[in-house]
Amino acid sequence: MSNRLFLSNRFSAGKTLVPFALAALPLAVSAQTPPASEPADQAAVASLNPVVVTATRAPRTADETLSSVTVLDEATLRRQDPADVTDLLRGQPGVNVSSNGGFGKTTGVSIRGAGNSGTLLMIDGIRLHSATAGGASWQLLDPRMFERAEVVRGPKGSLYGADAMGGVVQLFTPKGDGKPTPSVTLSGGSLDTRRASASFSGSDGATRYHVAASRFDTDGIKLREGGEKKSYDNTSALVRLSQRLGEGAEVGLLALRARGNTEYIGGEQDFVQQVGGVYGEVALGEHWTSRLTLSESRDEMEDFSSFPGEFNTQTRVARLDNTLSIGRHQLIVGAEYLEDKVDSTTAYNADSRDNKAVFAQGLLDFAPFTLQPSLRFDDNEAYGDEVTGSLALGYDLDDAHTLRASYATAFRAPTFNDLYYPGANNPDVEAETAKTYELGARGQYGSWYWDAAIYQSDIDDKIVFVTRPENVDKARIRGVELAGGVSMSGWDIQAALAYTDPEDRATGNRLAREVTQSARLDVDRTLGEWTLGGSLVAEDHRYNGGANDKRLGGYGKLDLRTTWRFAPAWFARVNVDNVFDKDYVTAFDSFQGFAYENPGRSVMLSVGIDGR
Repeated sequence: MSNRLFLSNRFSAGKTLVPFALAALPLAVSAQTPPASEPADQAAVASLNPVVVTATRAPRTADETLSSVTVLDEATLRRQDPADVTDLLRGQPGVNVSSNGGFGKTTGVSIRGAGNSGTLLMIDGIRLHSATAGGASWQLLDPRMFERAEVVRGPKGSLYGADAMGGVVQLFTPKGDGKPTPSVTLSGGSLDTRRASASFSGSDGATRYHVAASRFDTDGIKLREGGEKKSYDNTSALVRLSQRLGEGAEVGLLALRARGNTEYIGGEQDFVQQVGGVYGEVALGEHWTSRLTLSESRDEMEDFSSFPGEFNTQTRVARLDNTLSIGRHQLIVGAEYLEDKVDSTTAYNADSRDNKAVFAQGLLDFAPFTLQPSLRFDDNEAYGDEVTGSLALGYDLDDAHTLRASYATAFRAPTFNDLYYPGANNPDVEAETAKTYELGARGQYGSWYWDAAIYQSDIDDKIVFVTRPENVDKARIRGVELAGGVSMSGWDIQAALAYTDPEDRATGNRLAREVTQSARLDVDRTLGEWTLGGSLVAEDHRYNGGANDKRLGGYGKLDLRTTWRFAPAWFARVNVDNVFDKDYVTAFDSFQGFAYENPGRSVMLSVGIDGR
């Protein structure tokens, strides 16, 4: 049977945190605020308190969002140069990654215990997911296509509708700016892995453009002890264009496509991941801006195994956003029409459904108080009406310290497999719903920051598969998250600690494949033409299933990197992943009874030219 069909059964878990991970946060926040005679570097300030759009659908600095956010900027992506998008997310506060091995194998991302289907992925505002299995195919996206990632923790159903229960990850492609700039990188390394990427970016008057292409090819690793290596290849292409038409008017388009092949135990799959969209924005007055976006995303898979078949899903969205500015306040109101379609060799009982929504959000500034209410109504032809809302309150203690409190509701939509898969469906299954309370605080200084949050989410009507999908479970998820960062004197340090208690209220067991403790530390040092850095990720154990009868040990993993800019625009980079060759498992195949292995130590050498 297809890997994709049983995606929700294919993830697992970890062991105990390494002791020195507990020192990560103090290390990040121990720096002193620079004296007035030595003002902080403005680029450093911007990287530590970046502008975020995902949390409120409007530009706000991190301390103004009243949300728990993590931003991975262009400099971070360049320094780390990961092979997989999830390498950036693993160990970030509240984020849990489980994978059926490395290099293009089925991977799930869970924010605050909500699972892969309760974590929303967007690319430049376009939703990308599998409507049949639920959740996104994170492992099939090449990180070199993106320049930025925003991770928003906490429910955002009142802004984005279904599936933003635990949080939202949004990836941004480069817009293009400045003089025409080429970029070319060639890489090779362990496991007969080869990477090549090229881009051309810039602007000409009112026109901005970015085009890019990449190729990744590897023999892969043995996914189980004594098995054979399983390969993976990915070819991606990107085009992004925008044109200003006058004062307050702009149009643009995006097209991103990735296709390739990945082998797994028992077969292989050809895949396509694709997003495309056009938008138009116009100022209808001094205080009113309107934006219309038309988009389409595709998640396609053809399986070659003893159970061959195709599972192709298409999501089309038309969205209208109106932003009204009234002094220091903003009001965002709009409407959205979404249609999911399935084209499969399996005859689903229904192959399409539509969703109509209206929404409103206020961004109200009564300094030192900030108020952010939002409300959304969704009408889905498959599972009925859902109303979600949120209310966030912020208070500035002074110029550097902000307190925040919020309450929000969200829901996870039943998938096409839940509702319509022949012989294993339940047309009466309802959406999962969640209520979340959160308290947080942030300290924002010239060259460093810290952020802390405590939250509780109560989930009702949790969908589980017994003999068919049913709404039987309740869950309570409590957590504490700490994060901090420093950027000064050539040092860039980011640290995070998280404790999560994801409990099944019916049994008292931990939710499947969720960790309770995690830590991440990223340290980079610039020395003239050299940059030296490393990332440490540590997670405790997890359980493969809800019965908690299969324990998967925790682990700590260290990656190192160095970049040498040996000539103008030229660089050489060496990445050493899993330096200590740690064996670790985050997923277990309960049907065949084996653990999915992850890549051991690997080395990648890259050489390229980058005029940016």
